[in-house]
Amino acid sequence: MKILIIGATGLIGSKVAQKLQSLGHSVVAGSSSIGINALTGDGLEEALKETDVLIDLINSPSFEEGPAVDFFTRTGNNLVAAAKAADVKHYVILSIVGTDVMQNIGYMKAKKIQEDLVKESGIPYTIIRSTQFHEFVPVIADIATQENRVHVSTLDFQPIAAEDVAGFVTALSLEPPLNDVVDIAGPEREDMSTFTENYLSARKDQRMVVPNDNREYIGIAVPQSALVPAGVAKLGNTTFAQWIGNQTL
Repeated sequence: MKILIIGATGLIGSKVAQKLQSLGHSVVAGSSSIGINALTGDGLEEALKETDVLIDLINSPSFEEGPAVDFFTRTGNNLVAAAKAADVKHYVILSIVGTDVMQNIGYMKAKKIQEDLVKESGIPYTIIRSTQFHEFVPVIADIATQENRVHVSTLDFQPIAAEDVAGFVTALSLEPPLNDVVDIAGPEREDMSTFTENYLSARKDQRMVVPNDNREYIGIAVPQSALVPAGVAKLGNTTFAQWIGNQTL
């Protein structure tokens, strides 16, 4: 099976490419360095010839609303047009759990545009919405630090390891298109402040977590349960403690 991955050099893309190659598939790692540019459309027609699956893992270089909307609109339109012309049988994108309920955030508006372009394209598709990654917890702690205190919300949180995300993207890409959205999440649900405290404790970090009920994620207001699946989700196997242990090896 020939598979084109857009965004193949990122955290998830590099893992997906490796997994698919190990399964014997022909993988094209689309990037501007080899003349494949989703933003301009350059190289897409040639790259998608005889391609069975297109996996879109591309990410905007900016989280600001204007640039992000422009980026996902342009890349989405270019990829949809090229995929339709090549008669791609399965279009897979990685999105974010809560995209539809966090439309007050510019980046989430941009991701919704990306999702809708695929949904409305007529191409068989699977949209994978993931919760936040385990890998983001250290970033959350650093952003929330004031002197020696870490002020973190008690928002519902269910992070997933990047390795598990890559596993789901790989598996779902090889299955028949769902023509629907599927949520993926980690195996544990706790307050965001609890995950942050567990991380700092395991790393013997002396900063003190101060939980609050501000319902903010990295300084942006979100609903209490926006960051966790609203219904049934596919759950990864890696616990947060296991992930932390792997980081300290």
